[in-house]
Amino acid sequence: MRDRDKFIVVSFSTVLALVLLIGALLGQESDSSTEPYRPLAVLSEVLARIQSDYVEDANFGRVTQGALHGLLESLDPYSSYLSPEEYQNYQKRDRGNGSLGMVVSKRFGFVSIVTTLPSGPADRAGLQANDVIESIDGQSTREMSIAEVTGRLAGQPGTTIKLAVVRERAGEPRPFELRREVVPAPDVTGSIVAPGIGYLRVGALPAGETQKIGARIQELRRNGAAKFILDLRDNASGEMDEGVATANLFLRRGLIGYLSGQQHPRQDFLADASKAVADEPVAVLVNNATGGAAELAASAILESHRGDVIGERTFGIGSVQKVIPLDDGSALLLSVAKYYSPSGKQIQETGVTPNILVEQERELVPLPEPGQAPAPRTPPNPSEDAPLQRAIEVLSGQSQPQAA
Repeated sequence: MRDRDKFIVVSFSTVLALVLLIGALLGQESDSSTEPYRPLAVLSEVLARIQSDYVEDANFGRVTQGALHGLLESLDPYSSYLSPEEYQNYQKRDRGNGSLGMVVSKRFGFVSIVTTLPSGPADRAGLQANDVIESIDGQSTREMSIAEVTGRLAGQPGTTIKLAVVRERAGEPRPFELRREVVPAPDVTGSIVAPGIGYLRVGALPAGETQKIGARIQELRRNGAAKFILDLRDNASGEMDEGVATANLFLRRGLIGYLSGQQHPRQDFLADASKAVADEPVAVLVNNATGGAAELAASAILESHRGDVIGERTFGIGSVQKVIPLDDGSALLLSVAKYYSPSGKQIQETGVTPNILVEQERELVPLPEPGQAPAPRTPPNPSEDAPLQRAIEVLSGQSQPQAA
């Protein structure tokens, strides 16, 4: 074993021993308080076994980094350990405003697409929700933190990136070479879908989107709308403050949600009557690609008994991260607070369960072959859109909502 690696092992083991000793001293009055330190003894023993019994000299720098990555990612998908190199790249993430127009997350060790923005590079290539990104520029994403993944996907407009993507029930990953570009948020659209019922399609919630939603509501009202459908399906991009503001358009009083953490004082988001623009009945459409700000808006409308939420359980994105630099140039990206619905249900990973469950059928088409253009996507026929038709029925009074 190299001297440097031996030094790392000895130093790491010494630190562990000191932590264990301090834990034991602090826990003299209560044996239960030493519980968090017991796994450290196991970790120290594992390192010693690697040193003495592994088939060859181990790269303990890599072993230690792998352990730290796993430690942080076991907390939640958005907590990460960033090596010095990864932290440098993370700090440069805002130097390019180009993207592929998609939201990604990590569950069960796999990086998957939550949703894609219409007409962005990922959408035009035929990528869609639930596709798994196996590698980025030839490097497996298995050991990447979500912070590193999002940092690699972003960059200067016009630059290219290579992905290997796997689709559900497919075999081998398919290669894609995509060019980053500035992807605008989709416009808020509105239409009359049934007598007296206005339909609002909101594909993302960037800053300022609430004003556009409010303007569409006024326009639809002038065209005869007396009830509204707010479609937040496939909406997982945006600012949490905008989710609060969107809910406030339909709420005049009460708690919209709150943010809280172990060291983060509870922060309540209360409805402001002066910002409400719609008192008419409303139904909200969501699916498993609804995340973040859109989930906060949907949960507020549902739990305030302001309207029905129709569709599928949402994805579950709702936490705040803090960057903690370490002495060796690395850093921790640690979740320090989570968003909660008015009743106290956490949004992160739990998501929002509609009170009217309606599955949305999705056609599973194979990924395009290399060099082959993806099959064009045709907008769904409203008459075949089961969640939308259910919302129209509920608002028309043709059926009563059933509790999920």
